[in-house]
This record gives sequence, C-alpha cells and structure tokens, in this order.
Amino acid sequence: MEGRHSPLDAVHRRLGAKLVDFGGWEMPLSYPSGTIAEHTACRTDAVVFDVSHLGTVRSADSGAFERLQRTLTNDLTRIGPGRAQYTHLLDENGFVLDDVIVWWVDDNRFDVMPNASNTAAVVAAVGGVDVTEERAVLAVQGPNARSVVAKVSDHAAAVPRMGVTHIDYRNCLCTLAGTGYTGEDGLEITVPVEAAVELFEDLLEAGAQPAGLGARDTLRLEAGFPLHGHELGAGITPLQAGLGWVVGWDKGDFVGRDALVEEREQGVSRKLTGFVTEGRQPPREGSAVFIDGDHVGVVTSGNYSPVLNKGIAMGFLPPDAAPGTKVEMEVRGRRLNAEVVRPPFVALRK
Repeated sequence: MEGRHSPLDAVHRRLGAKLVDFGGWEMPLSYPSGTIAEHTACRTDAVVFDVSHLGTVRSADSGAFERLQRTLTNDLTRIGPGRAQYTHLLDENGFVLDDVIVWWVDDNRFDVMPNASNTAAVVAAVGGVDVTEERAVLAVQGPNARSVVAKVSDHAAAVPRMGVTHIDYRNCLCTLAGTGYTGEDGLEITVPVEAAVELFEDLLEAGAQPAGLGARDTLRLEAGFPLHGHELGAGITPLQAGLGWVVGWDKGDFVGRDALVEEREQGVSRKLTGFVTEGRQPPREGSAVFIDGDHVGVVTSGNYSPVLNKGIAMGFLPPDAAPGTKVEMEVRGRRLNAEVVRPPFVALRK
C-alpha cells in the first residue's frame, strides 16, 4: 500500500490497526476491538483518533485576516484570537471546494485545517504555508475526554468549545482547539512530530481508547455532520446542505457570494436531509431514493447506527420533502423502507 504516513504509523501497526488509504494517507480504519466498540467508547467514555491526515495551512502575516475574509464564507469578526470557526471555501458558482476549520491562534496567525486531499487547493486559494509535515493531530473525543486530557495537561483540558490555546508538552509547544467531528465533547491537539508518539501513548495511559476512521465516520453520521466528497463538494452549495449559517452575508464580498445570493433569492432546488430505516440494514452511498414510486434523490452517506440500532443515511431530496415523509431506498436490488428526519440522529453533547 502506497501513500503518506502519519508520525504515529509504527504505533498503529504495533496496536494491530487495519490500515486503509484515506485522502492519500495510510491511516487506521479500526483496531482489533472493532468499529462498533470504538464508536460506543466515544459515546460513553473517551477515545483518541489520529487525524494527522488533515492539513494545516498557516497564514501568519499582516494581510492574513483580510485574505481569509475575502476567500472564505464565514465572517471572522464573529470571533477573535483564541477562537476557532467552521467555514467553507467556494468556487465562483457557490459550490463547496472544501469545508475547513480556521484556528485564530493569535493576532496575525491563522491555522486553516482543510480536508486531507484538499490542502494544496487551500494553499492556492488562501495563501500561507503548508506545515502538515511538521506535526501530528490527535482528536480526543467523548464525555470523559477532558478528564483524560487533564491527566496530561490541566490547561489543555480547560480549553472551551471552539476555543484555541497552547500548552507546553515535554518542552514542545502544542496548539489545540475545542473542536471535533463526533458530536461529543472533546478537543484536537496539534503536536510537533518529535513528541507525537509520546503524547498518543500518554493519552492511552490516561484512559483513552484508540479509535480509527471507521468509527469517526459512523460518529459524524449520527451527529449529522457533512463529509466533503459526500454531502459537500462539486455541484453542492452551503444552502443546499443546510449550512447557510456559515455564510457571512453582511461582511462584504467573498468568492462565490453572488451565486449564493442568487440561490437564496430563488430558493434551493434540493436540500440535504436525513433518513432512518425501519431495520438494521443501512442504505449506502449511491442508493436511489423513491417517494410514491418516483425516483427523487440519492443517498450521499449511509451506515448502521450503533446508538439507534437502525440504518441511517443522509442525501438530497426536493425541498418540499418534510420530516416524516415515507421513502424507499434501493439497496442491492431490494427496497428498504425509511422515513425522512432532520439530523442529528442522536443528541449532541453541548
């Protein structure tokens, strides 16, 4: 298997992880405990994910703020230094090239966190320097995440949701944010490569269970979070995905704004919605969706929900398809009965 490797690659192999390609990186899909056990541990206790495949694009010059404001959808004046913000990078048609988190670290330093395969495109769009190779990123998630992290650093455990701070770990400066992708409380830590293995092992010793990207996907789906290349991407706008709140309509011009304004005035032609099946079998990406026998949409993500013990999915339907609408989905030549719901599928932890 070819691809880029996390600084923790040897640790994952020692722990028996199943490694797969993800955005050009060889990353752990699951460990011997299995995806469902890892998913459940995140919902009930604490896990640590290696998400070093995510990019870090650093803008640290006097023009960084204005450049990001002109390029990304959200309005940085809603936050300030020491805070993080979810936002989108669009093309001129209003379609989502990537969804990113901006960490406003200090006055003139912004760390933009793109999806793995989009780092080069984000550098081209917003400028800055790709520092991905200099660090690992660990996501500690779950209701006990902060108590686990507190055994390593009290200051790290105290970072507020969507807050950004620094800690000194073994004489290495780490930057962290109260962010995550599971619907649970937690934080994400960028740690210099030379200290990454020690931090990962310290978190395991403190009580976190290692979890792979399989559980990360089922967790984000239960939380109703979109994934680039599925619910976001070519031909999809923030408004169609129900994410109009990431658009700073009053901040001035940005790439794709005119197209979004036109779509807002005319109304979306489709909308992202959720589905829950009657049984355990899940729909899968690409499954056709039918209402009263008419083909009206397609599933963008589908999987089994360990919390609900049912199949769940997201996909695009006509905008008048309200929650409670009965649908059928074609999976492997047979029809599954399902109902339209409004995500999230499980209650999110505040």
